[in-house]
Amino acid sequence: MRIPILKLHKYLLISVQVELDDQTALQFQEDLLNKIHQEGSIGVVIDLTSVEMIDSYIAKVLGDVVEMSNLMGAKVVLTGIQPAVAITLIDMGIMLNEVPTALDLEQGLEKLQQELEG
Repeated sequence: MRIPILKLHKYLLISVQVELDDQTALQFQEDLLNKIHQEGSIGVVIDLTSVEMIDSYIAKVLGDVVEMSNLMGAKVVLTGIQPAVAITLIDMGIMLNEVPTALDLEQGLEKLQQELEG
C-alpha cells in the first residue's frame, strides 16, 4: 500500500490514513525522498492524525524520514501526533527537537511557511 503524496507549490502534503506496517513505512520513505528530489520541494507536512499507534521500527523510520528530508533541503512539519505516538517516539529516544509540530494539517502548512520565511 502506498501513501499518497500531494504537491502544493514547492511543498509536499502527506496525510497518513492507514495503519503503518514495516513495508508501507519503508515504501513511504522511498516515495517521499524521490518526490522531494524530483520536485525540488523545500517543505513537507506529514499529518499523523489517523495514526493511533506505532511500534519501535515505525518510530525509527519516521525519525529517519525527517532527518533524510532535512538533508535533502526540505523542512518537515509533523501534525496531528496522537498521545500514544508521542509516547512511543520519546520511549524510543527519537528526539525531534528541531521538528516543528502543529495540531492539524492547516496549522502545519502555516507553520511550514513561517519556518521557511525566517
